Amino acid sequence: MATPPHTRHTTAGGGIDVTIRERLRLGPERTVLLVRVLQLVILAILVAGLWLKSLGVAINAAIGLLVTQLPALFERRYQFTMDAGLVLWITVPMLLHALGTLPLPGLDFMTPYRAVWWWDHMTHLFSSSLVAGVGYATARALDVHTDAVHFPPTFMFAYLLLFMMAFGVIWELLEFYVSVTSRLLGIPGILTQYGIDDTILDLVYDMVGGLLAAVFGTAHLTGVSDELAERLSA
Repeated sequence: MATPPHTRHTTAGGGIDVTIRERLRLGPERTVLLVRVLQLVILAILVAGLWLKSLGVAINAAIGLLVTQLPALFERRYQFTMDAGLVLWITVPMLLHALGTLPLPGLDFMTPYRAVWWWDHMTHLFSSSLVAGVGYATARALDVHTDAVHFPPTFMFAYLLLFMMAFGVIWELLEFYVSVTSRLLGIPGILTQYGIDDTILDLVYDMVGGLLAAVFGTAHLTGVSDELAERLSA
C-alpha cells in the first residue's frame, strides 16, 4: 500500500491558506496516520468481499483502494504533492462507498446502502464535493496558466454547479447500465439503482456537494490549482 504524500502549506492572497487538515485540527502526522488507517479498512473490506465470494463488494473496495493510491502515485511520478487533508477528503468517500456495499451483522446482514436510508445520499454528497473540487482545481489552473481565459468568481460558481450536475447525470446513467448488466450476468451488488425518486434525490445531493466545493474551493484547493498551473507551464 502506497504511503500518503507529504503534507505542505500553500499561500494565497499573502496569507497562509487554511487547509482541511487545519480545520479538523489534525497535525500532519495524525492526518497521514488516519489516511493509512482508512486505507487498511478498505483493504479489510476487500478481503471480506473475497472471503464472502461477493464480487460486488470486492470490486467496489478494490476501486476505492486504487483511487486512494492516486495522490501518492502523482507525487512519485510527477512530483505533484497534495495536502494530507485533501488526501483525507479523497479517502473518506471511497471508504463510505466500499463499506456501503458490505453486509453487516448489526444491520441483519444487509448492506448500509439498503438498510440505512441516508447512506446513499451521504456518499453522493461527499463524492460530488470531491468531483466538483477536481473541476474547480482544473479550471482555476487554466485561469492561472494562461491569459487567454479568465474565469470570474460568478462564472466559476455557476460552472461548478453545472459541471457537477452534468457529472451526476452521467453517473446515474452509468449506475443504471452497470446495474442492468450486472443483473444479466448474475453479479449483484456492483452498482444499484433504487428508482427514479432516489435518482432525483441523488442529483439534489450532487448539487449540494457542488455548492460545498464552490463555497470552500478557494480556501482548500488554491494550492493544488497553483501547482497544477506550474506543471502546465513546465
